[in-house]
Amino acid sequence: MTQPKRPKLATEVRQASLMEAALRLAARHSPMHITTADLAREVGLTQGAVFRHFASKESIWTAVMDWTTAQLMAQLRAAADSASPAGSGAQPLAALRAVFLAHVAFVVEYPGVPRVIFQELQHAEDSALRAKVRGLMQQYRALLAELLAQAQAQQLLQPGTDLQAAAVLLIGSVQGLVMQSMLGGRVDTLAEQAPGVISIYLRGLTAKDPT
Repeated sequence: MTQPKRPKLATEVRQASLMEAALRLAARHSPMHITTADLAREVGLTQGAVFRHFASKESIWTAVMDWTTAQLMAQLRAAADSASPAGSGAQPLAALRAVFLAHVAFVVEYPGVPRVIFQELQHAEDSALRAKVRGLMQQYRALLAELLAQAQAQQLLQPGTDLQAAAVLLIGSVQGLVMQSMLGGRVDTLAEQAPGVISIYLRGLTAKDPT
């Protein structure tokens, strides 16, 4: 018996393939210069077919950012939970280290993501994509604030530590590593440098080596 077609599933598959193509291209080219024709060629579609799945090029990038937010935050939370499992006695500093390294691993796997974010932040005007980036950063800071508050409650941090500044600094450390790797054209250096950077960060919070 012939199974009924599932057009919704087909659309979701096409949308996913276009988002994957957008990230592959963004890893090699400026996102600003990637056209729908480029995306169509990358996945073997006509340009008209691209617009049957996305209303505009901007909608593709906002969908990419939705996917990025869901995937990255899931991986960061999983890393934190793995380092500090429930019922084992909270280990927030180990969780912070795991979150940092998980973020670096995500960038190494998807180098197009920071290019999309940095490209968007160069524009002065607000946009739907920028709002998505803000949403991601808010979720990220909330996760870090939770872990830092746990560390503070356990008296693991230096007295008077500014938790909001500490969260911003951790994210900024990842961003700085990413920027240097992009300038050098060597994304693989991220994984090499990340352990040393997070160790310095944690020593600054605790005045001792947490490892």
